[in-house]
Amino acid sequence: MKKTIYIIAAIAIIAIVVIRLKGNKETTQNRVFQYDKEQAIGVQTLTIKPEGASNITFYAGTFEPNKETRISADIQGKINSLMVDAGSMVKTGQALIQLDNSLLKLQLQTVEIQIEGLEADVKRYTVLAKADAIQGVQLEKSILGLKSAQVQKATLLEQISKTTIVAPFNGIVTAKLTEVGAYAAPGVPLLQITDISQLKFTANVPENELNQFKMNQLYALSADVYSETPLTGKVTMTGSKSNMGNSYPVQFTISNTADLKIKSGMFGKVKMKSSGSENHIIIPASAIVGSNIQPQVYLVKNGKTVLQNITLANRLQNKVIVSAGLVAGDIIVTNGFVNLFDGANVALNSK
Repeated sequence: MKKTIYIIAAIAIIAIVVIRLKGNKETTQNRVFQYDKEQAIGVQTLTIKPEGASNITFYAGTFEPNKETRISADIQGKINSLMVDAGSMVKTGQALIQLDNSLLKLQLQTVEIQIEGLEADVKRYTVLAKADAIQGVQLEKSILGLKSAQVQKATLLEQISKTTIVAPFNGIVTAKLTEVGAYAAPGVPLLQITDISQLKFTANVPENELNQFKMNQLYALSADVYSETPLTGKVTMTGSKSNMGNSYPVQFTISNTADLKIKSGMFGKVKMKSSGSENHIIIPASAIVGSNIQPQVYLVKNGKTVLQNITLANRLQNKVIVSAGLVAGDIIVTNGFVNLFDGANVALNSK
């Protein structure tokens, strides 16, 4: 009898657990959002109409210093003094760092004393040799000893001169990498000097537009933060190898403003006037999806989206010129990309 009761109780407990689990499952399913792929997604669209492109094209790029170097010592030594700090303006040949040269100067004094004694020996042996009082070899040894000491003196003077580290060109100290009391050694950077009196500007140009830029020709440039300040750059280099975007670097040399307003690392643009005035397929850059290698847009056909590959010819600030993939009359999605996919149903909001 007890065994039957236990079996009935176990079956009842199992039934209760199953019912509870089924109820929990239904509750969870009701709470979870179920995305309906058939539901129309509201998007903004644009109907393609050929239009005239602006006759001015901008190519973005970056300003770089004309010259920049990190200065290190030619000889080893403790830093006794630093005459500049980060931000200091320096001139060619200006003393920047002084290394300890006390031992070298003591060695120089020793050599100078040796030279005085050898010079006296040479004079004395010259007189005695003329009177045949000594052998000529003694005079020759004194002369050779004097020459050797003079070479040692010249070597020490050169080493002492190298304990004063000077600026190699006009510029600004853009990095201070050491302090007084530190130990300098060849190859260890101490200061960084940057010359921005002249700048280099590098822009990436598509291959089909590279022929617009001629060596040593002048072009108008501007820095993004100082767009009202006109600059003129001369083409000094065109790249021989394309980058990943299938464009080529074109480098310009620019004279900075008198107050060195343009800094290294700033962004800018080079302005190119084009002669063509024909109509083009122009779309907002924000309508592009995909990658730089393969840009795409969403076409709308029969109420559904179709992912379409396109080819870009040029960029016009916040718009792009499309050379292939779109024709007049095509409808493209310009906004509402959340949850959008190839083949999605859409509700149009044309403009």
